[in-house]
Amino acid sequence: MTLPSATIQATRTGRAPRVTLLVASAATLLVLMNYTAPLATLRDIGASLDLGQGAVTWTLNGVPLGLAALSLAAGSVADDYGRKRVFVTGLGVLAAAMVAGALAPTATVFVVARVVQGAASAAVLASSLGLIAHAHPDGHARLRATTFWGATVSAGIAVGPIVAATPAPGGWRTAYVVFAVLGVVIAGIGAVVLDESRAPVRRRFDGLGVATLGLGLAALFTALIEVRDGVTASAVAFAVAAVALLGGFVVAEWRGREPMLDLRLFARRDFVAATVGALATGVAVIGFFSYLPTLMQQGLGLSAMSTALLSSLWAGIAFVVALEVHRLARRWPGWAIVSVGLALSAVGTVALLGFLAAGSWQRVLPGLIVAGVGSGLVNGILPRLAVDSVPARSAAMGSGANSAARYVGAAVGVAVAVAVVGAAGPDLARATDVMLGVGAGLSVVGALLMVLLRDRRP
Repeated sequence: MTLPSATIQATRTGRAPRVTLLVASAATLLVLMNYTAPLATLRDIGASLDLGQGAVTWTLNGVPLGLAALSLAAGSVADDYGRKRVFVTGLGVLAAAMVAGALAPTATVFVVARVVQGAASAAVLASSLGLIAHAHPDGHARLRATTFWGATVSAGIAVGPIVAATPAPGGWRTAYVVFAVLGVVIAGIGAVVLDESRAPVRRRFDGLGVATLGLGLAALFTALIEVRDGVTASAVAFAVAAVALLGGFVVAEWRGREPMLDLRLFARRDFVAATVGALATGVAVIGFFSYLPTLMQQGLGLSAMSTALLSSLWAGIAFVVALEVHRLARRWPGWAIVSVGLALSAVGTVALLGFLAAGSWQRVLPGLIVAGVGSGLVNGILPRLAVDSVPARSAAMGSGANSAARYVGAAVGVAVAVAVVGAAGPDLARATDVMLGVGAGLSVVGALLMVLLRDRRP
C-alpha cells in the first residue's frame, strides 16, 4: 500500500501539516481583516475621498468582486502550477495593492485597489485551502484543519474593523500599511516553510473563462448598483451584458477541453449543496451584515470604534463556534449544520428589527449573538464541504468554486441591501427594518435549499 506523500511527511515529522495550517490560516485571517476593514470606517473614507452613494457600494464590493471573478481561476492555476507558488505570489500582489489603497488620492484609485486586493485574495484563499487539503488527506485531521481554517474567516471579520478603527496618525489609511507589512511577512514565511503541491496533470489556462466570468460579474454588480436609481436604460444595458457574458462563460466551460470549472461537478449533489450553501451565506449573511455597520453609524451616531466592536461581537462569537464545529460534524451531516446555521442567522436578523427606532445599541446585542452562532456553524463546515465535494486532484478548484459562490453572493447581497434601503424611503429606521426582513427571508430560503439538496444516501 502506498501512502500519499503528505501522509508520509506527516508521519516522519509530525509538524508539516500543522505548519501548513498555521501559515495558510494566518493568510486567510489577513485577507478577511482587509476585506472587512472599511465596515467601521466607511464614513471616514467617504469624507476623505468624497465618495458618492455609488462609490460607497463599490468600496464595499471591490474586494468581493475580485474574489468572485478570480477564485475559480486561482483554484485551477494553484492546482496546475503549484499551490505554494500561487499562495506566495498572491500575498505579494495583495500587499502591493494594500499600499496602493493606503496612498489612494481619489475614490476611483481606491476602488480599483480594492478590486485588485480581491483578485489577490482569491489566489490566497483558493491556494491556502488547497494546501491544507493536501497536507491533511483525510479523516478527522482534515475535519479539524478545515474547521480551524473556517474559524479564521470569522476571526478576520472580527479583528479587521477594530484594527481599521484604531486611532492612528494616518487615520484609516494606516491600517492598510499594517496589513501590507503582515502580508509580506506571511509570504516570506510561506516561501520558506511550505511544501509545494500540484495536480498530477497540468491543464491549459482558461483565458476565455476568466474573461467572460470577470466581465460578466462586473456587469452584473454594476446593473444592481444602477437599479438603485430606478430601472434605467443604463441598468438594463448592464443587465443584458451580464446575462450574455455569464452565458458565454457557461458555454466556454461546457465546450472547453480544459475548463477552470468542470461543469460535471454539478452532477454531484454534495458539490451543489456546498456551492448553494456558500452562495446563500454570501448573499444573506456576509452581504447584509457588511452594510449593517454603516446603518448603525448613521442611525445611532456611533463612533467608528463602537461600530467595530459591535460588529466584532457577531464575528467573534462566530469564531468561537466555528472552532468547535468539528465536534458537531462527527454526529451531524454537513448539509444539516449549514441549514441550522442559516436558520439561526435568520432568527438573529429578525431579532435586530426595530433597533434604529429604539435608538439603542443595546437593542442589537441579542440578534448579533444569535446570528453569530449561525455564522460560526456555516463558516466552520463550508471549507470541509468544499474540499470533500470534489476529487482530491481538484482540491483548489473546489475551494475556488466555493469562494467564488460565497463572494458573488456577498457582492450581490451588499448591492441588494443598499438598493432596498434606498427604495424603502427616507425613513432610515423603516428602511433598515425592510432590509433586515429581506435578509432574514433570504437566510430562510438558503436553509430550506440545504434540506432539499441533502444527500439521501443511507
